[in-house]
Amino acid sequence: MERREVESFFEKAASVRALVIGDLMLDEYLWGKAERISPEAPVQVVEVTREDLRLGGAGNVVHNLAALGCSVSVCSVIGADENGALLRRAFEAKGVDLEGLFEDPQRKTSKKTRVIAANQQIVRIDRETKAPVDAGCEGEMLSYISACCGSFDVIVVSDYLKGVLTPAVLSALCLAGRSLGIPVVVDPKGNDYGKYRGATLLTPNRKEAEIASGIAITDLPSLEAAAARLLAELALDALLITRSEAGMSLFPAEGPAVHIPTVAREVFDVTGAGDTVISVLSLGLACGLPLADAAWVANVAAGIAVGKLGTSTVTPQEIVAEVGHGLKDSDSKIKNLDVLAHLIARERSRGKQVVFTNGCFDLLHVGHVKYLQKARTLGDLLVVGLNSDASVKRLKGELRPLIEESERAHILAALDCIDYLVIFDEDTPLKVIEALAPNVLVKGGDYSVDEVVGRESVEASGGRVELVQFVDGRSTSRIIEKILASY
Repeated sequence: MERREVESFFEKAASVRALVIGDLMLDEYLWGKAERISPEAPVQVVEVTREDLRLGGAGNVVHNLAALGCSVSVCSVIGADENGALLRRAFEAKGVDLEGLFEDPQRKTSKKTRVIAANQQIVRIDRETKAPVDAGCEGEMLSYISACCGSFDVIVVSDYLKGVLTPAVLSALCLAGRSLGIPVVVDPKGNDYGKYRGATLLTPNRKEAEIASGIAITDLPSLEAAAARLLAELALDALLITRSEAGMSLFPAEGPAVHIPTVAREVFDVTGAGDTVISVLSLGLACGLPLADAAWVANVAAGIAVGKLGTSTVTPQEIVAEVGHGLKDSDSKIKNLDVLAHLIARERSRGKQVVFTNGCFDLLHVGHVKYLQKARTLGDLLVVGLNSDASVKRLKGELRPLIEESERAHILAALDCIDYLVIFDEDTPLKVIEALAPNVLVKGGDYSVDEVVGRESVEASGGRVELVQFVDGRSTSRIIEKILASY
């Protein structure tokens, strides 16, 4: 996927409603220095310098989805204790819907305390209840699932084997997802995956897939055999196996496997990377991304997550920046229309004058450059609409364009005078003009004002049309003629 496609994906996130169901916990980090041994016992003394409390378990999935921009609801059971109250406050601060969060006074809210010195974990202390939730809490969860599942775009199941996800709850989720056409994406745990039968997609790591399938994964054929067994036995639509430094492998129930290599970067901590993967993957399915594309974006996000210490989130801005890393200067200017319309509306609200022009710009020459530079002087931002290859062919014949749309876009975006660029497939840029509502619409001096497409729309919103003269004797057609005559 290109940067602009990833941006469009995240632009849709605000309209997505996700339900996260699973084991909630708090992750406490005690950061300090360990510079001496205790006189009381042969252990390190850690002088704590900083304390950090984060959402863990299924809570980290909630945190990740909220950071990605979608609306999140949570369904789980916690204790009626101080840690439960801390969880509630943390969720409320992020705008998470807690209608499906139930309390059991007999349970402890899970809390894991990690003591870290010199960027290394020294010890972890767990406080939790692992027993299955009682019949009363299970019934409350089942009632919530029955009443509310239909209002979500995706259901994310985060299982940490702490007793919340009983067989009855998991069965109800998978049945509801199938009957309502809602993806149910599961981060599984344990030896018996039969409880996840009928889910849309599972995301085990290599070791978990080995245990669940009973097949030792030592090479690609054994990986494929394990995946085939799990797909068949669990009636899944797809299986995504994460493979640490080897990346991840996607196995659809129908079609070939897709192997996605890891994104090379320094690894600080893999804690929570699986939560990042399932969050991005689930959001992709909810937004209608092809499964392979959703997995690819999730892999990029995982590469960012492992570069951070402790459970953490990855933002859309970080993912977009990573995707566009190879073409930072030009790629960041090229946008899809939905993303660009949002950006331009924001710029106009700040009082910026937006200038728009369009063209094929096949074989960029000095006439084009002078024209664009002049257009830029008419406002604060210059947006260029670029005819797609299909559009150019319809306008100029089957032999054009000489340079395909992606290359033309990057060449144009490298010009300092251009702030943003959008590719359009129609014969005219009217749809783009109506979406952007520029203050100034610019066209070449070989047009009259009445002939300019989009004039009525721009003038109706208080804008104006400007005609800019081209440099005499400069055109793509003349360059083609000269090349043919000379060579």
